Amino acid sequence: MNSTAPLLEVSHLTHSFGDRCAVKDLSFKVYPGQVVGLLGPNGAGKTTTVRALCGLLNPDQGQIRVGGVDLASDPLEAKRRLALIPDGAPLYPNLSLRQHLDLTSGLRGIELGVRAQELIDGLALGGREDEPIGGFSRGMRQRAALVLALSADAPLLILDEPLTGLDAPGTALIKEVLRQWADRGGAVLYTSHLLDVVERVCDSMLILFDGALVAEGDLESLTSEAGGSGTLEEVFTILARSEDPALAAGRLLDSIGRSASQPNT
Repeated sequence: MNSTAPLLEVSHLTHSFGDRCAVKDLSFKVYPGQVVGLLGPNGAGKTTTVRALCGLLNPDQGQIRVGGVDLASDPLEAKRRLALIPDGAPLYPNLSLRQHLDLTSGLRGIELGVRAQELIDGLALGGREDEPIGGFSRGMRQRAALVLALSADAPLLILDEPLTGLDAPGTALIKEVLRQWADRGGAVLYTSHLLDVVERVCDSMLILFDGALVAEGDLESLTSEAGGSGTLEEVFTILARSEDPALAAGRLLDSIGRSASQPNT
């Protein structure tokens, strides 16, 4: 049992879109020092959960506390305690990275000083910080979004597919940044479909299926729950109730008449 106060506490989170319940009675905690993976197949409720955690969506029911502050009753103070990298890093294309930093630091009421340039250089964007972000590659936009998230110096990072579009050096750097962020007292909630990365970076995982939390724990406990062996991908397939990919691929190819015995042409 962790005696430290959680940086994120979610209690009975529920939200529907019309007749479809996207998140069902979801409860979990994220503590300082943790990198927690939020996993699930497409449509499992991950994005809805992330949007609710950041105050971008008002859930139908439940409570969200960030650093001990209730998001519903004091949204500004709660949001000061987290930083978000949304999927696709949607930044203003006509603004430069430096202008983004001026904007976000002004909104948060913080003075970056030399830290701004140190972050820019540290994420290999030095020399490009005054160019419009609309001219950046997808990987560069991801790096820029991480600069903005780290500049907030908020204890909780919430990252939605942060490695999309990154090259191998960029991926290795960001994985190490996340690990060291947690090791230095912060926490990370991380959504990704790259299960091999999740397996190497995350201490604990939450697996959603059809809006509900179906499994929670570290890789060892999840593996035991799934039958005692296998990679995270195999464990995920079992716990998220996904179809065996080999069976699904075979049925797909059978449907177009590509039989298993047919030679390549």
